[in-house]
Amino acid sequence: MPDAPLVSHIFTADPSAHVFDGRVYIYPSHDLPDDLPENDLGDHYGMTDYHVLSQDNPEAPAQDHGQALHVKDVPWASRQMWAPDAAFRNGRYYLYFPAKDKEGIFRIGVATSARPEGPFKAEPTPIQGSFSIDPCVFQAADGEYYIVFGGIWGGQLQRWASGRYDANAHERQGDELALSPKIARLTEDMLQFATPPQDAVIHGADGKPLLARDTTRRYFEGPWMHRHGGLYYLSYSTGDTHLLVYATSESPTGPFKFRGQFMTPPIGWTTHHSIVEYDGRWWLYYHDASLSGGVSSKRCVKVQELFYEADGSIRLMRP
Repeated sequence: MPDAPLVSHIFTADPSAHVFDGRVYIYPSHDLPDDLPENDLGDHYGMTDYHVLSQDNPEAPAQDHGQALHVKDVPWASRQMWAPDAAFRNGRYYLYFPAKDKEGIFRIGVATSARPEGPFKAEPTPIQGSFSIDPCVFQAADGEYYIVFGGIWGGQLQRWASGRYDANAHERQGDELALSPKIARLTEDMLQFATPPQDAVIHGADGKPLLARDTTRRYFEGPWMHRHGGLYYLSYSTGDTHLLVYATSESPTGPFKFRGQFMTPPIGWTTHHSIVEYDGRWWLYYHDASLSGGVSSKRCVKVQELFYEADGSIRLMRP
């Protein structure tokens, strides 16, 4: 059913889709039905748990496997279980998730399971040296796994611009360099950074890094990495300009060349997505707020087929 939410009995957002054992598993965040006061820091996104969805294929009905992890079962976390991702390695499934610690600082945690739908058991502490939000884990061509992450405003990435946490740091402005998503290689056990997080710098056609004032191209949040045609595609949300855009590189760590917009703004404020291949076809999982009539904190996950042009560009999509 085109344009229909995958599920409508709960509010879901930020879908990370993967194919495990021939089935599509979707790891979304879970919006609550509460009506909390809104602000630019996202305090009205008070999510407390995760559900895992799955499909026989991207055109099939979705099944909700129930609660996979709750914040009360994460020893270090206090609140706001935002957009997660998942990976498979060493016979285990790994759920990566951001949450605020006891001091209100976002960290990235890991939980593990023997099954892709969970339930997941959280590690007692977050990834050492982790910060901000929106983890995306992917396997590079050499077999190594990497994590790319970060989000400004409520995601706190701007508070780490100096390399140390500064609660009073502000978003970069004007001709300052735009903040970049962070990327690190993961350890063999998938539980820690094997390398310090570094900038995944995004360049314009002139070869220069994007500037903060370039709000229709600069990185805001929601990174996703996939490989196609020998290139790494880093796609992301521009946040307050509501676009999904992408950049490409021959290296998983960049620098990335900005390529363009591939989706127009959806209903609702935020845009967060994933791109996955299934049986030779490519699919975009995303969310909008159509299920709630446009309430930006009550969203629903959807899916559309995605197409590449001959030059490797992604055809513009409309939600």
